[in-house]
Amino acid sequence: MRVLAIGDIHGCRLALAGLLDVVRLQPEDRLVFLGDYIDRGPDSRGVLDTLLTLQRRHDVVCLRGNHESLLLLARDNFMAELHWRQCGGNQTLASYSLGPEADWPARLPAAHWAFLDRTAPYFETEDHIFVHAGLHPDLDLAEQSEEFLQWEHFPSLRPHKSGKRIVCGHTAQRTMTINDAGHAVCIDTGPAFGGWLTCFATGTGQFWQARENGDIRQGVLPPSPRAPTRPPQAPVS
Repeated sequence: MRVLAIGDIHGCRLALAGLLDVVRLQPEDRLVFLGDYIDRGPDSRGVLDTLLTLQRRHDVVCLRGNHESLLLLARDNFMAELHWRQCGGNQTLASYSLGPEADWPARLPAAHWAFLDRTAPYFETEDHIFVHAGLHPDLDLAEQSEEFLQWEHFPSLRPHKSGKRIVCGHTAQRTMTINDAGHAVCIDTGPAFGGWLTCFATGTGQFWQARENGDIRQGVLPPSPRAPTRPPQAPVS
């Protein structure tokens, strides 16, 4: 069974479709989407429709990104709505053919709200922890705050006490390439900024990438040294 992590999509439905084509999903594959399905890109509605279809056909885990949280807050709070719109929400509403309508929450499909409400904070396997943004290094998963899970930046991410490798998105890589730090790997390669949408196979290091314009590339991450799970302790004096 392949465990396939897919990074921040941000409304880039064409990139997602191209990526799924090149990955050639098998019935036994598990897909872990790391969040930020919406905002900024041109077709957030189409992305959510695609994810709902995938959930009916495959083993799919969908995590909650900070942009899903922003939308869920905006549903019932005018000030939160203004903030969300400034962070790409206007592009999301445009994908539903909506603009300044005050009743926009009622005009989004109920199936989309249900999807957003059931997104997960994290996912764990024997060797990996999947999160949108990051983890507090010294806390168990159940103790993690939304701030770390959805807003932590990759350069600040330290090894988790479990020793498991962290797979995350959220921090768009300016190089538009995967950032492998050993203890953690960031696969947000900026599809909404002209970069790539990335799918990463945790077991083999193989990756596939697609752009909105149809470009495709793939490769394998070179082996990287794993960082120690804990910093060296000072000797007891």
